[in-house]
Amino acid sequence: MEIRPNILAALLGLLVLSAACGRTETTPPMTDKAPAPEQPSTAEIREQLRAGGYQVFDYVEESTGDTVLMQQYFIAFLKTGPNRSQSKAEADSIQRLHLAHLGRMYELGFADISGPFGDDGDIRGITIYNVPTFEMADSLANMDPAVKAGRLAIEVHPWWAAKGFPLR
Repeated sequence: MEIRPNILAALLGLLVLSAACGRTETTPPMTDKAPAPEQPSTAEIREQLRAGGYQVFDYVEESTGDTVLMQQYFIAFLKTGPNRSQSKAEADSIQRLHLAHLGRMYELGFADISGPFGDDGDIRGITIYNVPTFEMADSLANMDPAVKAGRLAIEVHPWWAAKGFPLR
């Protein structure tokens, strides 16, 4: 079998190009990272949420035609409570317990984000609860030691947000 010089040159060029790229057509790239786990589809996420009792709906973005999965969350406004007469030591202790409660809500997956406001107004902060019902969000919010002590009061409202969209 006779191989023409131009075919041989092309084959050698491909071999050199493959080597320069660090891989051949049949060899996958080498990485130190494990492959990313396959993400569930929007339809799978929608069904999981509905099966868990969450309220969801599809929103179609007019400008792009993209369908966005919307989920109902619950936003708890932490307001100045009726009893703020504790000593500094008591108030500090209640604050530590309050922060531990919020951390626990986050760790258990019940709350997605919490934080104080930057002014000295009546609304002191918020927590966004990722739970299926208003009753559950209200119950978890009222378990807060600062609410139980009267330093804070809770006001909970349903709130809709696009599922999986990060803050920016």
